Amino acid sequence: MSVAEQSIAGAEARGRGFMASSVGRKVLMAVTGVLLFGFVTVHMLGNLTSYMGATAMNHYAEFLHTMIHGMGIWVFRAVLLSAVGLHIWAAVTLTLDNRAARPLGYRNQHTQASTWASRTMRWSGFILAAFIVYHLLHLTTGTVHPNFDHANPYANFVNGFKVPAAAGFYIVAQLCLGLHMWHGVWSFTQSLGLAHPRYDGLRRNFATGLTVLVVGVNISYPIAVLTGFIH
Repeated sequence: MSVAEQSIAGAEARGRGFMASSVGRKVLMAVTGVLLFGFVTVHMLGNLTSYMGATAMNHYAEFLHTMIHGMGIWVFRAVLLSAVGLHIWAAVTLTLDNRAARPLGYRNQHTQASTWASRTMRWSGFILAAFIVYHLLHLTTGTVHPNFDHANPYANFVNGFKVPAAAGFYIVAQLCLGLHMWHGVWSFTQSLGLAHPRYDGLRRNFATGLTVLVVGVNISYPIAVLTGFIH
């Protein structure tokens, strides 16, 4: 069965509900995107404690694992993983439906109305999905960590980024996150009805500012460890 036939069959199986429509799945992508953006921002702010030393970061990690009598972190993780799964599902099914509607593609592809970020969303999304799995195995479970200590998150943070390959993958993933964030913020503000020449400059600056802030701070962590600033 071809990709187009599989997508058509999948669309028929989904029925005629709101989530079966392209609009419904775009709304789902927007909502889950906002949740993921919020998580990335909070995660970035929390990791700033690494610049304050081992005591501050370990106390922050202890707070996360003990809030709501230890249940808070699991609720947080469940919501996060659900958002990731739904975001990926919406993106994949929309892509397959678009291919099914245009199986032969265009003879000449015109990209004036799109951005480089939007045209690389699939690749950056694939890299981010792989990174999420690796990041969980690296700094959450310690499965692929060279010297994991459940009682010392700060040491795990530092020792993990001392490995150049791990730090490099983290930096590449953050750049992909930047593409995703920029396009996501741009699309979300468009959905709010701000797609107008009068506001486009503000939208672009807003998306760029948020992206540079989050990605820039996140990239600073492995660089700070590799250069010995955080040790």
